[in-house]
Amino acid sequence: MLAAVEARLIATFGEPSGRAAVTFLGADRIEVLRFGPDADGLVRYTTLGMSAAPMADPTSPVVDQVRGPRVELVLTVRGGRDGVLRSLATFAATPQVEGLVLAPGGSLDLGAPLWEGAPFTSVLAAEPGGLVEDLELAEPAEPVRFLPLLPMTPNEAGWKRVHGAAALQERWLDRGTDLRDPDRRGVTLD
Repeated sequence: MLAAVEARLIATFGEPSGRAAVTFLGADRIEVLRFGPDADGLVRYTTLGMSAAPMADPTSPVVDQVRGPRVELVLTVRGGRDGVLRSLATFAATPQVEGLVLAPGGSLDLGAPLWEGAPFTSVLAAEPGGLVEDLELAEPAEPVRFLPLLPMTPNEAGWKRVHGAAALQERWLDRGTDLRDPDRRGVTLD
């Protein structure tokens, strides 16, 4: 299945310009692929391996190895920041290690900069389908969805916890925020 996921990513972004792999205790191997920069200077980082098993509700007494949501993560950064590779692998391992089910509107917090000098410590998972089409799997497995990640400053993450993901995304849109800018400042939060 991971070969099909990688083929979907290559069909969308072209051949990877780099890759790294990380293994965490208690989790399967996670790869992070680097695509680009493209003609606009955008570099896309994608996880590969997070979708190998479905995410499971940690309160469920039985873990279904076939049914359940499967995702991979996609982060787009203008100019690229390869220091984000380990952060993405950490995010991708979180469902296995902590029993988290990540869905659009959810967030992941690293508690440290996403890369050295980054003003962001967490990410918001956006709706899939815009960058990479879902990858259908044989029934009864759910499709693999590719969730774009939107970097958040600590203040934005706190504001999102109070007001919700939709309100933060609307704030970004209203202010014309370039979420791919690795050096952007946090949006004004009134």
